[in-house]
Amino acid sequence: MSQDYDAILIGGGPAGSCASAILAEYGHRALVLEREKFPRYHIGESLIPFTFGPLERIGMIPKMRQSHFVKKYSVTFVQPDGRRSQPFYFFTRYDRETVAQSWQVLRSEFDQMLLDNAREKGAEVREQTAVNRLLMDGDQVVGVEATDRAANRTYEVRAPIVLDCTGKEAFTSNQRGWRMRDPYLNKIAVWTYYKGAKRGVGIDEGDTTVAYVPEKGWFWFIPQHDDMTSVGIVAEGKYLTRGGVKDPKEIFHREVEENLWIKERLSVGQGTGQYFITSEYSRHSRYCAAPGLVLVGDALAFLDPVFSSGVMLALKSGQLVAEAVHEGLVAGDLSPARFAGYGAAVRQGVENMRKLVYAFYDPAFSFRKVIQAHPDAAGLLTDCLSGDVNKDFSQLWDWIREFVPLPDDLPYGEPMPEEGALTAP
Repeated sequence: MSQDYDAILIGGGPAGSCASAILAEYGHRALVLEREKFPRYHIGESLIPFTFGPLERIGMIPKMRQSHFVKKYSVTFVQPDGRRSQPFYFFTRYDRETVAQSWQVLRSEFDQMLLDNAREKGAEVREQTAVNRLLMDGDQVVGVEATDRAANRTYEVRAPIVLDCTGKEAFTSNQRGWRMRDPYLNKIAVWTYYKGAKRGVGIDEGDTTVAYVPEKGWFWFIPQHDDMTSVGIVAEGKYLTRGGVKDPKEIFHREVEENLWIKERLSVGQGTGQYFITSEYSRHSRYCAAPGLVLVGDALAFLDPVFSSGVMLALKSGQLVAEAVHEGLVAGDLSPARFAGYGAAVRQGVENMRKLVYAFYDPAFSFRKVIQAHPDAAGLLTDCLSGDVNKDFSQLWDWIREFVPLPDDLPYGEPMPEEGALTAP
């Protein structure tokens, strides 16, 4: 069977751009099929410190330093009455010139930079191209059928491995019935943008703020360039829609009244007038790989955004999967079992962050209580919140369990057993 490429990547977001850049750099023929025309809008704008590693791996750090993105050095937490914590500065634990300095990005511009970087490395990118279905040879994925939306032309393209980097759409796990919802983390978010909102000065200008409202809901406040600020509320649907309120604008402005700090910051700004809403944040795919197929980034697992882990996890999984695919292409073995280590690494990172997210939403939990009882927890908490998620946090979990219960790991992200691969539920 003729193979047009070494790897086909469905989706040109952070996961697909990162993986295709690395594969192309190794000399593999990588094809990215992206449904939209970039630049395109996307939420998820705050980069945590350990995004640095994957960005460095694909040569993006010089471009980021030359960009006009706002530099981010810290995170701050604010109580509903306006009481504000001291900023958690990343450079108290990491190198100030590298990992400890991150960015607040406009995703339309950031994702365009990533996709252009993949092109520069040698990946072929086809935008406005929708993937309709996977091509099968028995249980083996051998390529895709795609439609060029601009030319209205449908065609087939083949490769020994297809990478599903379709983000929240989760093309494969939705199509194959692999999608698993988190039993607890199903929040709703409503957000908008303000111009001229009050922000910090100097090193605190790019500070991310998490501002609490009742019922363990929270606002994000993310300063961006051109004096724009991304601001949104995340909480349980039954809380945000209480009293029968369904209009996103009405929900947003009612919740602004629930946090004095947010109210004061927005009082001097002008809203852009557009309100966005989304729901059902956390989801996972039962399997990470099947014959001829591997899932990457949000298409494999996506977690509630309270700690801004999404872009880091997408880029990191893109880096990990590209190395695994490269090794498989060299060895002539792209069997699902080859991706067991990749799936385990992604799952470990997501589950570590997930435990902190669960704790965060428990009314009995506070970072302050844990650190007061166990001062050594401060460094471990900083590591996990910064994205250094592939390490042993068992001591931290023991300390947190003194205050709140933590969830068991979810069963997902393993390679599909060889038998009956793509037909199993």
